[in-house]
Amino acid sequence: MKKNFAEKSLDKAFLGMFATISAASFMFTGCNQKQEIKTSENNILKEHPVAPLVSEIDDKNIISDRRVIYLTFDDGPNRGTENLLKILHKRNVCATAFLVGQHATGSQKQKDDLELLRKDSLIELANHSYTHAHNKYTDFYKNSAIVIHDFDTAIDSLKLKNKIARTPGRNIWRLNNITSTDIKTSNEAANNLYSAGYKIIGWDLEWKPTNKMGLKGNHQIMLKKVDSIFFNDLEKTSRHLVFLTHDQYLTDEDSVNELELFIEKLQKTNRFVFRKISEYPRINEVLN
Repeated sequence: MKKNFAEKSLDKAFLGMFATISAASFMFTGCNQKQEIKTSENNILKEHPVAPLVSEIDDKNIISDRRVIYLTFDDGPNRGTENLLKILHKRNVCATAFLVGQHATGSQKQKDDLELLRKDSLIELANHSYTHAHNKYTDFYKNSAIVIHDFDTAIDSLKLKNKIARTPGRNIWRLNNITSTDIKTSNEAANNLYSAGYKIIGWDLEWKPTNKMGLKGNHQIMLKKVDSIFFNDLEKTSRHLVFLTHDQYLTDEDSVNELELFIEKLQKTNRFVFRKISEYPRINEVLN
Protein backbone atom coordinates (compact mmCIF):
# COMPACT_ATOMS: atom_id res chain seq x y z
CA MET A 1 0.00 0.00 0.00
CA LYS A 2 1.34 3.48 -0.88
CA LYS A 3 2.39 5.70 1.97
CA ASN A 4 1.16 9.25 2.07
CA PHE A 5 3.45 12.25 2.39
CA ALA A 6 3.16 12.34 6.18
CA GLU A 7 4.07 8.62 6.53
CA LYS A 8 7.03 8.97 4.18
CA SER A 9 8.31 11.90 6.21
CA LEU A 10 7.84 9.96 9.45
CA ASP A 11 9.99 7.06 8.18
CA LYS A 12 12.79 9.47 7.34
CA ALA A 13 12.47 11.29 10.66
CA PHE A 14 13.59 8.24 12.72
CA LEU A 15 16.99 8.32 10.98
CA GLY A 16 17.77 11.81 12.20
CA MET A 17 15.78 11.96 15.42
CA PHE A 18 18.77 11.87 17.80
CA ALA A 19 20.59 14.58 15.86
CA THR A 20 17.62 16.93 15.83
CA ILE A 21 16.01 16.36 19.23
CA SER A 22 17.98 19.18 20.86
CA ALA A 23 16.59 21.63 18.29
CA ALA A 24 12.95 20.64 18.69
CA SER A 25 11.99 23.88 20.38
CA PHE A 26 12.80 25.93 17.30
CA MET A 27 12.15 23.65 14.32
CA PHE A 28 9.99 26.25 12.56
CA THR A 29 12.27 28.59 10.64
CA GLY A 30 11.57 31.99 9.13
CA CYS A 31 8.33 33.79 9.87
CA ASN A 32 6.97 31.53 12.62
CA GLN A 33 10.01 31.45 14.90
CA LYS A 34 8.23 31.87 18.23
CA GLN A 35 7.22 28.88 20.30
CA GLU A 36 3.59 28.06 19.75
CA ILE A 37 1.20 30.15 21.82
CA LYS A 38 -1.41 28.14 23.69
CA THR A 39 -4.73 29.63 22.67
CA SER A 40 -8.32 28.58 22.32
CA GLU A 41 -9.17 27.36 18.82
CA ASN A 42 -12.25 29.58 18.83
CA ASN A 43 -10.74 32.93 19.88
CA ILE A 44 -8.84 35.53 17.85
CA LEU A 45 -6.46 37.98 19.47
CA LYS A 46 -7.80 41.48 19.69
CA GLU A 47 -4.33 43.04 19.86
CA HIS A 48 -1.37 42.37 17.61
CA PRO A 49 1.84 41.24 19.34
CA VAL A 50 5.14 42.55 18.11
CA ALA A 51 6.21 40.47 15.12
CA PRO A 52 9.76 39.12 14.79
CA LEU A 53 11.98 40.03 11.88
CA VAL A 54 11.78 37.68 8.90
CA SER A 55 15.09 36.00 8.05
CA GLU A 56 16.41 35.44 4.55
CA ILE A 57 15.68 32.07 2.98
CA ASP A 58 18.20 29.77 1.36
CA ASP A 59 16.87 26.53 -0.12
CA LYS A 60 19.96 24.71 1.09
CA ASN A 61 18.95 25.52 4.66
CA ILE A 62 15.59 23.76 4.36
CA ILE A 63 15.82 20.24 5.74
CA SER A 64 14.95 17.67 3.06
CA ASP A 65 11.87 16.46 4.92
CA ARG A 66 10.42 19.98 5.07
CA ARG A 67 8.20 21.72 2.55
CA VAL A 68 7.62 25.45 2.03
CA ILE A 69 4.16 27.03 1.97
CA TYR A 70 3.45 30.53 0.70
CA LEU A 71 0.17 31.85 2.14
CA THR A 72 -1.30 34.41 -0.28
CA PHE A 73 -4.52 36.41 -0.02
CA ASP A 74 -6.15 38.24 -2.92
CA ASP A 75 -8.39 41.27 -3.41
CA GLY A 76 -7.49 43.24 -0.31
CA PRO A 77 -7.91 45.54 1.37
CA ASN A 78 -11.39 44.12 1.75
CA ARG A 79 -13.88 42.73 4.22
CA GLY A 80 -11.93 40.28 6.34
CA THR A 81 -8.51 41.93 6.02
CA GLU A 82 -8.37 42.79 9.72
CA ASN A 83 -9.36 39.23 10.65
CA LEU A 84 -6.60 37.93 8.40
CA LEU A 85 -4.01 40.00 10.25
CA LYS A 86 -5.27 38.75 13.60
CA ILE A 87 -4.93 35.13 12.48
CA LEU A 88 -1.40 35.67 11.19
CA HIS A 89 -0.33 37.25 14.46
CA LYS A 90 -2.01 34.62 16.56
CA ARG A 91 -0.14 31.88 14.68
CA ASN A 92 2.95 34.11 14.17
CA VAL A 93 3.17 33.29 10.48
CA CYS A 94 3.84 35.47 7.42
CA ALA A 95 1.86 35.88 4.20
CA THR A 96 1.56 37.92 1.01
CA ALA A 97 -1.40 40.18 0.21
CA PHE A 98 -2.12 40.70 -3.49
CA LEU A 99 -3.88 44.07 -3.43
CA VAL A 100 -6.38 45.69 -5.79
CA GLY A 101 -5.71 49.39 -6.29
CA GLN A 102 -9.34 50.51 -6.35
CA HIS A 103 -10.07 48.63 -3.12
CA ALA A 104 -7.56 50.79 -1.27
CA THR A 105 -9.83 53.82 -1.65
CA GLY A 106 -13.22 52.09 -1.72
CA SER A 107 -14.14 53.13 1.81
CA GLN A 108 -12.58 54.62 4.93
CA LYS A 109 -12.33 51.11 6.40
CA GLN A 110 -10.39 49.92 3.36
CA LYS A 111 -8.06 52.93 3.63
CA ASP A 112 -7.47 52.10 7.29
CA ASP A 113 -6.88 48.42 6.49
CA LEU A 114 -4.31 49.37 3.84
CA GLU A 115 -2.38 51.29 6.49
CA LEU A 116 -2.53 48.26 8.80
CA LEU A 117 -1.12 46.13 5.99
CA ARG A 118 1.66 48.63 5.22
CA LYS A 119 2.83 48.71 8.85
CA ASP A 120 2.72 44.95 9.41
CA SER A 121 6.05 43.13 9.11
CA LEU A 122 4.30 39.76 8.71
CA ILE A 123 2.65 40.90 5.47
CA GLU A 124 4.24 41.52 2.10
CA LEU A 125 2.31 43.60 -0.44
CA ALA A 126 2.05 42.67 -4.12
CA ASN A 127 0.07 43.69 -7.21
CA HIS A 128 -3.32 42.24 -8.16
CA SER A 129 -4.14 45.01 -10.69
CA TYR A 130 -5.92 48.33 -10.21
CA THR A 131 -9.44 47.49 -11.45
CA HIS A 132 -9.50 43.69 -11.08
CA ALA A 133 -10.47 43.77 -14.76
CA HIS A 134 -13.84 45.14 -13.66
CA ASN A 135 -14.56 41.39 -13.32
CA LYS A 136 -14.82 41.20 -17.13
CA TYR A 137 -11.83 38.98 -17.68
CA THR A 138 -12.29 37.93 -21.31
CA ASP A 139 -12.45 41.52 -22.54
CA PHE A 140 -9.64 42.64 -20.23
CA TYR A 141 -7.06 40.18 -21.56
CA LYS A 142 -7.83 40.97 -25.20
CA ASN A 143 -5.85 44.21 -24.91
CA SER A 144 -2.31 43.86 -23.55
CA ALA A 145 -1.78 47.62 -23.35
CA ILE A 146 -4.77 47.97 -21.05
CA VAL A 147 -3.52 45.11 -18.85
CA ILE A 148 -0.06 46.65 -18.46
CA HIS A 149 -1.51 50.10 -17.79
CA ASP A 150 -3.80 48.63 -15.13
CA PHE A 151 -0.92 47.00 -13.26
CA ASP A 152 1.26 50.10 -13.61
CA THR A 153 -1.55 52.20 -12.14
CA ALA A 154 -1.79 49.82 -9.19
CA ILE A 155 1.93 50.16 -8.48
CA ASP A 156 1.63 53.94 -8.41
CA SER A 157 -1.56 54.12 -6.38
CA LEU A 158 -0.49 51.51 -3.82
CA LYS A 159 3.16 52.66 -3.74
CA LEU A 160 4.35 49.09 -4.19
CA LYS A 161 8.07 48.36 -3.96
CA ASN A 162 8.21 45.36 -6.29
CA LYS A 163 6.79 44.12 -9.60
CA ILE A 164 5.44 40.84 -8.27
CA ALA A 165 1.92 40.41 -9.65
CA ARG A 166 -1.04 38.06 -9.81
CA THR A 167 -3.52 38.34 -12.65
CA PRO A 168 -7.21 38.76 -11.78
CA GLY A 169 -9.45 35.85 -12.73
CA ARG A 170 -6.57 33.79 -14.15
CA ASN A 171 -4.03 31.32 -12.78
CA ILE A 172 -1.01 32.53 -14.75
CA TRP A 173 2.70 32.03 -14.08
CA ARG A 174 5.52 33.92 -15.78
CA LEU A 175 8.96 33.53 -14.21
CA ASN A 176 12.26 32.76 -15.91
CA ASN A 177 11.74 29.06 -15.30
CA ILE A 178 7.92 28.77 -15.28
CA THR A 179 5.44 29.57 -18.05
CA SER A 180 1.84 28.51 -17.46
CA THR A 181 -1.55 29.91 -18.48
CA ASP A 182 -4.86 28.36 -17.45
CA ILE A 183 -6.91 30.00 -20.23
CA LYS A 184 -4.86 30.24 -23.41
CA THR A 185 -6.61 33.33 -24.78
CA SER A 186 -4.78 35.24 -22.03
CA ASN A 187 -1.35 34.17 -23.31
CA GLU A 188 -0.47 37.28 -25.27
CA ALA A 189 -1.41 39.64 -22.44
CA ALA A 190 0.53 37.52 -19.94
CA ASN A 191 3.61 37.47 -22.16
CA ASN A 192 3.52 41.23 -22.64
CA LEU A 193 3.02 41.82 -18.91
CA TYR A 194 6.07 39.65 -18.29
CA SER A 195 8.03 41.56 -20.93
CA ALA A 196 7.11 44.77 -19.09
CA GLY A 197 9.06 43.44 -16.10
CA TYR A 198 6.33 41.80 -14.04
CA LYS A 199 6.96 38.54 -12.22
CA ILE A 200 3.60 36.78 -12.41
CA ILE A 201 2.67 34.29 -9.70
CA GLY A 202 -0.30 31.95 -9.83
CA TRP A 203 -1.15 29.31 -7.23
CA ASP A 204 -0.94 25.58 -6.56
CA LEU A 205 -3.91 25.28 -4.19
CA GLU A 206 -6.97 27.47 -3.69
CA TRP A 207 -9.40 27.46 -0.79
CA LYS A 208 -12.60 28.38 -2.58
CA PRO A 209 -15.75 30.04 -1.19
CA THR A 210 -19.31 28.97 -0.53
CA ASN A 211 -22.22 30.80 -2.13
CA LYS A 212 -22.30 32.96 1.02
CA MET A 213 -18.64 33.94 0.51
CA GLY A 214 -17.21 31.97 3.40
CA LEU A 215 -14.52 29.30 3.18
CA LYS A 216 -15.91 26.13 1.60
CA GLY A 217 -15.28 22.88 3.46
CA ASN A 218 -13.03 22.60 6.48
CA HIS A 219 -9.37 22.58 7.41
CA GLN A 220 -9.14 18.76 7.37
CA ILE A 221 -10.08 18.72 3.68
CA MET A 222 -7.50 21.37 2.87
CA LEU A 223 -4.79 19.56 4.84
CA LYS A 224 -5.44 16.44 2.77
CA LYS A 225 -5.10 18.50 -0.40
CA VAL A 226 -1.76 19.89 0.75
CA ASP A 227 -0.63 16.35 1.53
CA SER A 228 -1.75 15.11 -1.89
CA ILE A 229 -0.05 17.91 -3.83
CA PHE A 230 3.28 17.32 -2.14
CA PHE A 231 3.03 13.52 -2.34
CA ASN A 232 2.28 13.62 -6.08
CA ASP A 233 4.71 16.47 -6.73
CA LEU A 234 2.04 18.65 -8.34
CA GLU A 235 3.58 21.96 -7.29
CA LYS A 236 4.94 24.30 -9.96
CA THR A 237 8.23 24.13 -8.05
CA SER A 238 8.98 20.94 -6.14
CA ARG A 239 8.72 21.30 -2.35
CA HIS A 240 7.18 24.79 -2.68
CA LEU A 241 3.38 25.27 -2.56
CA VAL A 242 1.61 28.56 -3.24
CA PHE A 243 -1.69 28.68 -1.35
CA LEU A 244 -4.47 31.11 -2.29
CA THR A 245 -7.61 32.36 -0.67
CA HIS A 246 -9.26 35.79 -0.32
CA ASP A 247 -9.64 38.35 2.46
CA GLN A 248 -13.38 38.64 1.90
CA TYR A 249 -13.95 34.97 2.80
CA LEU A 250 -12.85 35.71 6.38
CA THR A 251 -15.84 37.62 7.69
CA ASP A 252 -17.72 34.87 9.54
CA GLU A 253 -16.53 33.10 12.69
CA ASP A 254 -16.46 29.63 11.14
CA SER A 255 -14.25 30.68 8.24
CA VAL A 256 -11.86 32.54 10.53
CA ASN A 257 -11.56 29.53 12.82
CA GLU A 258 -11.07 27.10 9.93
CA LEU A 259 -8.22 29.12 8.43
CA GLU A 260 -6.57 29.42 11.82
CA LEU A 261 -6.90 25.67 12.42
CA PHE A 262 -5.48 24.97 8.96
CA ILE A 263 -2.35 26.99 9.75
CA GLU A 264 -2.09 25.62 13.28
CA LYS A 265 -2.25 21.98 12.14
CA LEU A 266 0.38 22.60 9.48
CA GLN A 267 2.65 24.10 12.13
CA LYS A 268 2.13 21.22 14.54
CA THR A 269 3.31 18.61 12.02
CA ASN A 270 6.81 20.13 12.10
CA ARG A 271 7.02 19.44 8.35
CA PHE A 272 6.46 22.90 6.91
CA VAL A 273 7.96 26.38 6.89
CA PHE A 274 6.19 29.53 5.72
CA ARG A 275 7.57 32.23 3.44
CA LYS A 276 6.57 35.45 1.73
CA ILE A 277 6.22 35.21 -2.04
CA SER A 278 9.32 37.32 -2.70
CA GLU A 279 11.29 34.34 -1.35
CA TYR A 280 9.87 31.93 -3.92
CA PRO A 281 12.69 30.11 -5.78
CA ARG A 282 14.26 32.15 -8.61
CA ILE A 283 11.66 34.93 -8.38
CA ASN A 284 14.37 37.52 -7.85
CA GLU A 285 16.28 36.65 -11.00
CA VAL A 286 16.59 39.38 -13.60
CA LEU A 287 13.93 38.63 -16.20
CA ASN A 288 15.21 37.45 -19.58
